[in-house]
Amino acid sequence: MDFDYSDEQQLLRDSVERFVREQYAFDTRRGIVASECGFSARNWQLFAELGWLAVPVAEDDGGLGGNLTDLAILFEQFGRGLVVEPYLATLVLGAGLVSELGSLVQRESMLPAIVAGKLQLAVAFAEPGSRYSLARIATTAERSDEGWTLDGHKCVVLNAPNADTLLVSARDAGGAIGIFRVAPASAGLRMHGYATIDGGRAADIELDAVRLPADALLGTTAIGLAALARVIERATLCVCAEAVGAMDALLWKTVEYTKTRRQFGVAIASFQALQHRMAEMFIELEQSRSILMMALMAAEAGEALTRPVSAAKSRIGRAMRRLGQEAIQLHGGIGVTDELDVGHYFKRLTAIETLFGNTDFHLQRFGASHDR
Repeated sequence: MDFDYSDEQQLLRDSVERFVREQYAFDTRRGIVASECGFSARNWQLFAELGWLAVPVAEDDGGLGGNLTDLAILFEQFGRGLVVEPYLATLVLGAGLVSELGSLVQRESMLPAIVAGKLQLAVAFAEPGSRYSLARIATTAERSDEGWTLDGHKCVVLNAPNADTLLVSARDAGGAIGIFRVAPASAGLRMHGYATIDGGRAADIELDAVRLPADALLGTTAIGLAALARVIERATLCVCAEAVGAMDALLWKTVEYTKTRRQFGVAIASFQALQHRMAEMFIELEQSRSILMMALMAAEAGEALTRPVSAAKSRIGRAMRRLGQEAIQLHGGIGVTDELDVGHYFKRLTAIETLFGNTDFHLQRFGASHDR
């Protein structure tokens, strides 16, 4: 079996790796995170010019028609550089839902603008009581002659403060779940934006009798939940790849630090106990890389993703926690200072562990799928 990247995939990897190395230094990232919007508009346009925003969009919709492995290549390098631009929210989640559900008119009005870097999206699917269940939502969509009326509360909506359009999941009178396009400035919509622990931007959203036109619904409510589930599965593998990249960078930064940090007159890298701990960190990383590869191969083979995704997310979730904690401990007190990148990697890994279902959730889901 061939595990090598194609020539096109290698070029993509080299392109993103070069960007992170040459244009995304840690101090540069700190400045971006501290800015008002929390990302670089210049970088976003560069992503469009380099064709990265076209990767997950189908060729018929003006994209490159890339697969999950192509996205994993992007996200692994994003993880190495702690890239904060809203690729996950806009391309994987937002454009993914538009591609899955949108009519020809809806796709033509949104996807080319997304690929060109002129339109950003945010997907509002989580609620305070949902506990990672996409179907456990209280937000309602009432149909009328004029269109739809939405009422409800969404939480931790990634990129919502910067989004031009929100995609909101809501339940209709028949109990089916649809995805609705909502303008952030709509009457009755209140948004509380905030910075997340890992340097991103998110918001909680309240919908109080928000009126929408009839064409605000993407596709039909009959297929909304299934499409959302497929998009979330793909997004989960993307953040798993991002975690692998972040853990890789964190491991080797820790190894290099132990070669320079001296105690009792020698580098602490010479202590056998610390060597064992770093060897275990390396094993955690390689096991994470292997199970991610297994899940990506299952996706390319067209297999159902429930078990592979949960296997990857639960195993990588354990690795993130252990490797991140070891890195902090081996750096000592400096590991949690804002001036050092190690603590920022740890925060991003901690956030990824909770995204789209934490380790315990996916372990239970894997077990339940095995029982069936």
